[in-house]
Amino acid sequence: MAGLLRVLGDGDGVKGARVPDLPAETLERAFRTMLLVRTLDTKLTNMQRQGRLGFYGACTGQEATPIGAAMALEDRDWIFPALREGSAALYRGFALKHYVAQCLGNEADLQKGRQMPCHYMDRSVNHVSWSSVIANQLPQAAGAAYAAKVKGDDVVTVGFLGDGATSETDFHSAMNFAAVTRSPCVFVCQNNQFAISVTREHQTATETYHVKARAYGMPGVRVDGNDVLAVYQAVKEAVDRARGGEGPTFIEAVTYRITPHSSSDDPTRYRDEAEFKRWLKRDPVKIFRRHLERTGAWSQAWEDAMQQEIDAEVNAAIKEAEAAPMPAPGSLFEEVYEDVPALLEDQRRDLLSAIGRGDHEWPPRH
Repeated sequence: MAGLLRVLGDGDGVKGARVPDLPAETLERAFRTMLLVRTLDTKLTNMQRQGRLGFYGACTGQEATPIGAAMALEDRDWIFPALREGSAALYRGFALKHYVAQCLGNEADLQKGRQMPCHYMDRSVNHVSWSSVIANQLPQAAGAAYAAKVKGDDVVTVGFLGDGATSETDFHSAMNFAAVTRSPCVFVCQNNQFAISVTREHQTATETYHVKARAYGMPGVRVDGNDVLAVYQAVKEAVDRARGGEGPTFIEAVTYRITPHSSSDDPTRYRDEAEFKRWLKRDPVKIFRRHLERTGAWSQAWEDAMQQEIDAEVNAAIKEAEAAPMPAPGSLFEEVYEDVPALLEDQRRDLLSAIGRGDHEWPPRH
């Protein structure tokens, strides 16, 4: 772990490191969100195995990076996520019902079933939907940051990516554009050691990912991605720098994906089990818990009560989301254009007429 920005270490602190002075309620909110997303990962993965949803990509073991980053943002800032940043949306107030419904793709889903599961979006918390095309969100983050700069809006964007995204051309385009335009954008790379099943040495010749920032003329920072306060500190400094007109920053958060890439993956086919066991000892929830206990902010009774609340909230959200019907067929044509063109109006009318005649089965049987 040499060369990393660390604050908590393994929960006992790092000699000489400055612990950010954050309100107790902020730390509690961060810890609660960690427990919440871990609970969701367990329950929704089980639902996928039971055939109640089609796909799920867990964040377990990587909670510290998106939550630490979200802690550093203002409400007006925007997040352009990759696959494992749903916890950032939850920290910022994304409703549990909508989180679950997005994975189901039904009427309660804010996107009306138009996206794959785990591609969360909620305009009320400035969280933009991911498109599954690797690194595609990065030019969007850079472009939105540049638009804010042109308009004079005091806004910062954060573009998340995995280590595999650094091998994509969209990564180069976004980094170069943001640097040249000095746009208020922060790129946060969750280096979880695997681009699905491809390890670092098979996709880059650099020793680390943060050094790639040098080629684009922006600062590169390497941080312990399992240390929520170190991530907060790194992102806060980068956000302040961006908001102050000093341009973008690239942050490599070193973490580990302890779950499969998704519910369709079997990591035992490519993962080194000894390495896996080493990383289990650096569970970000355990690290943060140890810090809170050391500072007198944690007790087992406090966490047990919190977990009981979370379990009840998640169970209620699942029940509510599963009760929602499929999106109405006419919703396919809504929220695509501000003024719906005549061609789409004709297609909507034809589709609804065909369903009414029984030419198409609705709702379709699974």
